[in-house]
Amino acid sequence: MSDLELCYTPALELARLIAAKTISPVEVVKNSLARIEEVNGKLNCFCFTYPDEAIEKAKAAEAAVLAGESLGPLHGVPIAIKDLTPTKGKRTTFGSYIYENYVPDEDALVVQNLLGAGAIMVGKTTTPEFAFSSLTDTPLWGITRNPWNTERTPGGSSGGSAAAVAAGAVPLAEGSDAGGSVRIPAAHSGCVGLKPSSGRIPFEFLPTQYDFMLCHGPLCRTIADAALFLDICQGPDERDLNTLIPALEVPVPPPSGIKGMRLALSVDYGYYAIDPDVEANTRAAAEAFKEAGAEVEEVELGWTADFNYAWWSYWNVFEAALFGEHLEKWREKMHPSIVSAMEDGLKMSAVDFYKTQLIYTEAWNKLREVFERCDALLCPTEAIPAPPVEYDELGSIGVDEDGKFVNMDMTMQFNALKLPALSVPSGFSKEGLPTGLQIVGKRTDDLTVLRIGAAFETLRPWAQYRPPL
Repeated sequence: MSDLELCYTPALELARLIAAKTISPVEVVKNSLARIEEVNGKLNCFCFTYPDEAIEKAKAAEAAVLAGESLGPLHGVPIAIKDLTPTKGKRTTFGSYIYENYVPDEDALVVQNLLGAGAIMVGKTTTPEFAFSSLTDTPLWGITRNPWNTERTPGGSSGGSAAAVAAGAVPLAEGSDAGGSVRIPAAHSGCVGLKPSSGRIPFEFLPTQYDFMLCHGPLCRTIADAALFLDICQGPDERDLNTLIPALEVPVPPPSGIKGMRLALSVDYGYYAIDPDVEANTRAAAEAFKEAGAEVEEVELGWTADFNYAWWSYWNVFEAALFGEHLEKWREKMHPSIVSAMEDGLKMSAVDFYKTQLIYTEAWNKLREVFERCDALLCPTEAIPAPPVEYDELGSIGVDEDGKFVNMDMTMQFNALKLPALSVPSGFSKEGLPTGLQIVGKRTDDLTVLRIGAAFETLRPWAQYRPPL
């Protein structure tokens, strides 16, 4: 049996306890592995675990503590890496039969940085095929489930990482986000998910260095842990052409004072159909900020569903360009949604693809006017709580009887605009499912996003809530 109090101790606190010799990294890692053993059969959030190697590394970490050696900020802390991110000598499948036996020769930079800070990788977490979906369900690894209700999805594409954190299997897991893949599962699984500014954390292993959508980000339970991840993993690094210079001085934990800040609020971007519980929790969050001394202005963004369709066009072309060569040979073993996406991407003309930038630019100009007077934007992360695992993600898109756009995700807009965005737990639906508040910052202003998240964590603490698993 695992020690649940230890399971839900944040990474920063675990590192402090280990450094103070209050607890052994061997105990912490063994407890993490025990919790994985307890929950993974129900959740399917890990596709690989490394118990023997992790325990050996924990013993070495313990010896370093006892010898008085210099310790990294994550020394002895168990973490998980998403199965999209290359790990040296360990299979990285991208959730696909195509790469079922692919073993990278090098760790991704984000992995190097986390391990270099003393973290111990206990396993790799499930992701939908090529990180395409907002649900985590693959032909290779099957369905990943939500700790709050195993009939629901944890979201995607970093769904395994979010479920692992929410279930107490690890305090910190790496994810990646091209259209919401950190924030979506954070909202559905009741944890913290940060998409930093594009280029803040190097993303060097793509075949192209001209993609600005994809970002690494943490899944964790506290804002302090999100800040720690950002501090450890940020660039600059010339292996990523998009890398931001200079590095930020990231306070860990971040300050939480927001008195005098001006925050914009948009519950539906002007066109989304929003679940009543999601709206109620978002508005309650705005009221909490008002009570803390911030000004909140409800704004009209003037966006339309054209923004969503532009991003989907981009994502389809991305998938077709990077993985479409496998379509003919592997079609029968690929998820139908990725097949459909690749086929659509292959049909798109270069001119139509370029025109998506015109839509992004128009949307940015409207948001830019808001940011001229406001410090950040508050909005839902997802339009609905976690849907069932069999949810028809693409088939559900449409327009309701009130003319509102029906789509689960409210996240891809900020990848297109390269903005920092944070999802924090905002409350629960009447069915007991978590909902998420999204905090979006100005260009490159990751620190304000963390500050507002830290304020909300103080005003509406969520650490005491644990799934019934």
